Amino acid sequence: MKEDFYDILGISKGASAAEIKKAYRKKAVQYHPDKNPGDETAEANFKKAAEAYEVLSDDQKRARYDQYGHQAFEGGGGFGGGGMNMDDIFSQFGDIFGGAFGGGGFGGGFGGGGQRRVKGSNLRIRVKLTLEEIANGVEKKIKVKRKKQAPGVTYKTCTTCNGAGQVTRIQNTILGRMQTSAPCTSCGGAGQMMDKKPAGADAQGLIIDEETVSIKIPAGVVDGMQLKVTGKGNEAPGNGIAGDLLVAIEEKEHPQLQREGDNLHYDLYVSISEAVLGTSKEIETVTGKVRIKIEEGVQSGKILRLRGKGIPSINGYGKGDLLVHVNVWTPKTLNKEQKQFFEKMANDENFSPSPENDDKSFFEKVKDMFS
Repeated sequence: MKEDFYDILGISKGASAAEIKKAYRKKAVQYHPDKNPGDETAEANFKKAAEAYEVLSDDQKRARYDQYGHQAFEGGGGFGGGGMNMDDIFSQFGDIFGGAFGGGGFGGGFGGGGQRRVKGSNLRIRVKLTLEEIANGVEKKIKVKRKKQAPGVTYKTCTTCNGAGQVTRIQNTILGRMQTSAPCTSCGGAGQMMDKKPAGADAQGLIIDEETVSIKIPAGVVDGMQLKVTGKGNEAPGNGIAGDLLVAIEEKEHPQLQREGDNLHYDLYVSISEAVLGTSKEIETVTGKVRIKIEEGVQSGKILRLRGKGIPSINGYGKGDLLVHVNVWTPKTLNKEQKQFFEKMANDENFSPSPENDDKSFFEKVKDMFS
């Protein structure tokens, strides 16, 4: 079991954004590689703290984590913070340290002498899934056009910032000498400039290439959920790191099943004779067709619960149910013989409504369904 993100940072679930940031900075300073050279345990703790901060510092990610736990960001393909490496951490959260380590952020042995590593931009796509794919989990192969370094491109150290990726300026003010740092405008903060530009490459030495990306989608995802495939966004020039591919889930409408959370609903129609005599019916589920028995004398509005035939919970806690709503179909037109039959039965006591205590109202059935 993965350790709880709140426990990793040593905060409560009601912690404010400022408290989360303060707690992360404390942990990251404690386990920073510059302070713990060669210590694999410290490095692992450093990554865990960054992963926890990545989720809890984002309101949407935090809400999904509070609802679904670690499963909201897992399922393969580098989803969520689990696929973070040191470069990810340094590029995303270096500003938290305010220059506490290295020359202007994270330094040490990463990126070379405090050099800032540029991260490529993220790409966003939408993936449409059927209920069957959501229920069982699926691997999708998607063609994505992304920027990559052109074959044969070479880079050299930026002559403006000497590879630092940023330029420091000292100004005299009425308050004294002030030092400010800003990303180098010549290299865009990469610390490198293009030396050899192949044909077809842009000003950064990048080309657009189509690539087939395999995306493993876990069972139980919901419409609107966003997954992340680390490193499959646009590449960055020089020694930069690639951005991420953000995958938005879109749920296709099912012709017979309606989803409500982890439960599914199915409207089953039976004839009057089938309701009176009883029958068996084949119905659709997300794992194939099943046959269910309809008892004689079934009332319209009865709900049959097929346990475990719904959608798996995204947090791994079991499956929802399939709720079958029985509807007795009343014919709209009758021939002469049929009409005579029902006229004859009109005064028969067996055809007179006589609900018993266990024949609950519609609202009681709905209440039971959610209890």
